[in-house]
Amino acid sequence: MWINDLIDILKLPFRKEKELFSALYDILGFYPRDISLYKQALLHKSMGRRNEKGRPLNNERLEFLGDAILDAVVGDIVFRHFPGKREGFLTNTRSKLVSRNTLGKLAQEMGIQQLIKSSDHSTSHNSYMNGNAFEALVGAIYLDRGYHACMRFMEKRILAQVINIDKVAYKEVNFKSKLLEWSQKNRVKIEFRESQAKEEKTGSPVFTTTVLIEGIEGCTGKGYSKKESHQQASKETLLRLRREPQFIDAVFAAKGNRTKMEEEPVMCVPDLEKEQQDFIIEHPKEPASPDVAAAPAKRALAPAKHAEELDDELTLDDITATPRERTREEIIAEAEAAAFSETEK
Repeated sequence: MWINDLIDILKLPFRKEKELFSALYDILGFYPRDISLYKQALLHKSMGRRNEKGRPLNNERLEFLGDAILDAVVGDIVFRHFPGKREGFLTNTRSKLVSRNTLGKLAQEMGIQQLIKSSDHSTSHNSYMNGNAFEALVGAIYLDRGYHACMRFMEKRILAQVINIDKVAYKEVNFKSKLLEWSQKNRVKIEFRESQAKEEKTGSPVFTTTVLIEGIEGCTGKGYSKKESHQQASKETLLRLRREPQFIDAVFAAKGNRTKMEEEPVMCVPDLEKEQQDFIIEHPKEPASPDVAAAPAKRALAPAKHAEELDDELTLDDITATPRERTREEIIAEAEAAAFSETEK
């Protein structure tokens, strides 16, 4: 392989693209064979180029191919690097390595960004443009040198020199999920408020999302997709929660006020017994003597009597008539009777 590279080096002085060859060698670790593939990989659609047949000439088709090759190559590397790990872990790690954000940073770190040809007004969308160019470059490597060259490029140039695969694998990048997990553990209400998308001069939509915790405004994030704006807002809010104790105090104070209001009764519970007696008209009563006042209570408290006791109460043995005065005739008759009885004795 080094012989072919030496031949390519010897041909460089006779090529018009000497500077491009040299720059690509620093990035790839080898010299291109078909330079046209790499030129196309670095050509953004904003340039409006067309081929001899009038078809658009840009890096979109190579980007499609490079995306598929990257999935296969990185999947192979991750599979061998983490023996025994489950499918979910492997999938998540591969997704992090080939994410648009990661590829965009790689393109910037390796100097690919400076080689991209685009119109001036497209530079604001760098995160996507750089990542797309990286994928297109992988597609060009595949067509120029084959699958194994792509594998060597990712292993020797990327994972060995630029990216630490272990740190990427175990790094938490889903900031929204992390924020939601924190809010659920602390039983805190959280809301993602989206603003109306605005368009840049290039026509690309920009989404804005603000995080509200217990009604208190957290941080705002922007992105070229709703998901990206949610992640950015969540990341900034997490950083604020860690750095500003006053913010946390305000959040939990708002939570305390909310839960207190939820626990307080809206109105007093009605007295059902009193409600049922409202129809009775009460009249003022004259004060009674203690004995009279106590009589009803005593009657009410008197125990029930048996039938025999009730019968005794109805007898007249204890009732006697008052003796009346005797008449004169009755007195004389009584005296005569007494005298007569004495004579007989």
